[in-house]
Amino acid sequence: MAEKLTDYKYKTPITLRFSDIDAVGHVNNAIYLTYFEEARLRYFHEAIKWDWSESGIIVGRSEVTYHKPILLRDEVHCYVRTSRIGNSSFDMMHVLVRVSPHGEEICTTGKSVLISYDYKANKSVPIPQGERARMIEYDEPGLILNTN
Repeated sequence: MAEKLTDYKYKTPITLRFSDIDAVGHVNNAIYLTYFEEARLRYFHEAIKWDWSESGIIVGRSEVTYHKPILLRDEVHCYVRTSRIGNSSFDMMHVLVRVSPHGEEICTTGKSVLISYDYKANKSVPIPQGERARMIEYDEPGLILNTN
């Protein structure tokens, strides 16, 4: 995934914990999905104002591409955007960067397929219209593939 940071509006800091680090001194590969999840939840809360009482979200699939290791003392941020919207599912892209003296360096990219979900009925449901409209407006219609 060749991601351009200029395609992203939403960016949030990621706090690295000592327990995230493996024996070699890098962030453990399994932790990256947690970083993506933290950033996504902030995106839904701050940018999209997702109404969790109407429907929830479950993860259908995640992909991670590791470009450079992240170390304990790195300053890290995660960029997030919606890249595709279907009827009940949508794709989100994630980019983890570390701040260096030369700017931001892309360390990890990822894609998650998310599903709008009714936990009471235990089934997928159409993405609520308000949330759909806010994702399209926030992340710009030209950058979102609308497959609905």
